[in-house]
Amino acid sequence: MMTFDELLDRYRGLKMGELRAWIAEGWVRPERSGESWRFAEVDVARVELILEIRREFAIDEEGLPLVLSLLDQVYALRRQMGRLCDVLAAQPSEVQAAIRQALRSAGEKKGRS
Repeated sequence: MMTFDELLDRYRGLKMGELRAWIAEGWVRPERSGESWRFAEVDVARVELILEIRREFAIDEEGLPLVLSLLDQVYALRRQMGRLCDVLAAQPSEVQAAIRQALRSAGEKKGRS
């Protein structure tokens, strides 16, 4: 866990007001501990991601909510796909083969459209 000040020290370009705004917007969700905030590893990674998006892609504060929302959706879909793959891997080989064939057929039909 990291404190508010430790996070600001780590990312020198980050302003206190920006971080407070990101918390208010729900882009970063630290735990409240009395009068202070405690940032978990996931929060620190999220701060780093926001800073990188702004720096590398020149996304402004107005566009950031859309980009973060889309990234969150991609990560959620990846988690779902991982769970689906785990469940499919646990199925008998004939079930797996039938699913592969159904996916191939669906892909071929879509390719003809």
